Amino acid sequence: MSTAPPAVEASALTKTYPGKVTALDGLSLTVRPGTVFGLLGPNGAGKSTTVKILTTLARPDSGSATVAGHDVLRHPDRVRRAIGVVAQRSGADPVATGRENLLLQGRLYGLRGARLTARVQELLDRFALADAAARPVKTYSGGMQRRLDVALGLVHRPEVLFLDEPTTGLDPEARTAMWEEIGRLAGDEGLTIVLTTHYLEEADRLAERIAIVDRGRVVTTGTPDGLKAELRGDTVQVELYEAPGEVDARLLATALGEFAGIREVTLDGRRLSARADDGGVAVPAVLAVLQREGARAASVTVARPSLDDVYLRHAGRRFADADSVPALAGGAR
Repeated sequence: MSTAPPAVEASALTKTYPGKVTALDGLSLTVRPGTVFGLLGPNGAGKSTTVKILTTLARPDSGSATVAGHDVLRHPDRVRRAIGVVAQRSGADPVATGRENLLLQGRLYGLRGARLTARVQELLDRFALADAAARPVKTYSGGMQRRLDVALGLVHRPEVLFLDEPTTGLDPEARTAMWEEIGRLAGDEGLTIVLTTHYLEEADRLAERIAIVDRGRVVTTGTPDGLKAELRGDTVQVELYEAPGEVDARLLATALGEFAGIREVTLDGRRLSARADDGGVAVPAVLAVLQREGARAASVTVARPSLDDVYLRHAGRRFADADSVPALAGGAR
């Protein structure tokens, strides 16, 4: 039995912007057809640059990529006909109505007459925009605009839909509604969705497989549950009253690592993290070491592995810390 070719495949993509800013540093990934694939990473990790290359809006300095079986450099026109793109910023005309935007998008892809009219009405109904179809888009709420953006990307029934940070800027209610809609899209036969996000919960909830991107590279890939399962046991996190000095931090990490069942000890300022076979058993031992070394604990938490823990293991820093670094601060976009 033959295996279907990848819907998206990228190999060793590199991209450097003026000022020697490295956006991509040998990024590679493979997306199976009919799946939701998440590119998860902090702001500035290289996700948007990857999408720009895969959607023919930018050229890599080196490397190769295919989308829907078409080479993005040799056959960009074929790629564009096969994809839908929902960018971070809305592409809808704010003065035109929702229906007018959809009609124009359909005409750009060669749809005409009754076929176009039926497709536009189908999308207006599907995305709960029928009642607002005659209103200018500038009167839409943020959630309505994002639903229209997704509808615009689907007018021509693409093989691959790119959603670049689709819920950024939405309030919690609108974000949840968009998650539900993306979940329904995932059930469309044959549609492949490539989702970029810097929300851990979004990737965990929506993506069948994820690639964690950091500093322009894919540091690990797999299913969310599979990646978390690789981290055996529990996560123990301790918030200290004071950050230890460099020497004290090394001594503390060494002392904790001597206990059976405690491993992967990291110290970042006042935050101590460790993996433990049994978090409940490990906590008293951790507190005893802290007391012996003169470090005071302000709080202790025990939790099952999360994607944040996966990121820490493979990128060497907490996701929130990486996400707080401004884009282009010597790294990717």
